[in-house]
Parts: sequence; C-alpha cells; structure tokens
Amino acid sequence: QVQLVESGGGLVQAGGSLRLSCAASRTIFRVNVMGWYRQAPGKQRDLVASITSGGSTNYADSVKGRFTISRDNDKNTVYLQMNSLKPEDTAVYYCNLNLVGADVNYWGQGTQVTVSS
Repeated sequence: QVQLVESGGGLVQAGGSLRLSCAASRTIFRVNVMGWYRQAPGKQRDLVASITSGGSTNYADSVKGRFTISRDNDKNTVYLQMNSLKPEDTAVYYCNLNLVGADVNYWGQGTQVTVSS
C-alpha cells in the first residue's frame, strides 16, 4: 500500500499562483506515472498533468503554459506549480500514482483550490 499526502491548496485571486505537493509514503521502485487530476462540483474528474518516473510530462490543453508538473524521486514527491490561475481552475485537486503494468492506482485525499475573480 502507498499513501499519498497532498498539500498546498487554498484561496487565491485570479492571476495568482499556488504550488501543490504530493508525497508518497514510500519509495516506488516500479515504473510509474504520477499525476494531478481535478474535479469541480458536478463535473467529472479530469487529468491536469502527469509525469513519468523518467520525467516525461503531459498536460491538459487548458493548463498548458500556465502549470508545470515536476517530481523529486529522492523525496517521493510530485509538485504542481500553478501560475496565472483562473476562476475556472477552481476544483478539488487529487494526486494519483499509477504503477505501470500492474493496473494499480493510488489516490490522495484531495486538496481544494479556489480562485476568486
């Protein structure tokens, strides 16, 4: 089992920045993908950004150029730097760990991001 603990959410004005962190409870030796998803009220949970254990990244079109995902494998932590935030970025953000080839997913508890206009 792996626990994912998120931090860094909060309330920010439009145009502001936030940095989310997600720490895994232990080192993951298997090839994996860590990502951030978000879910707004009444909507489905969508991928925001992901990064493989090798460092390849993928972003939703709506956040390209504004958000940056990174990871520190020594600290078992993934980050999401969010700049130029918009009210439509308001959602609960969830950290995800996918173990490639094992069909195993772990989720964090979620952290609220609210962007006011």
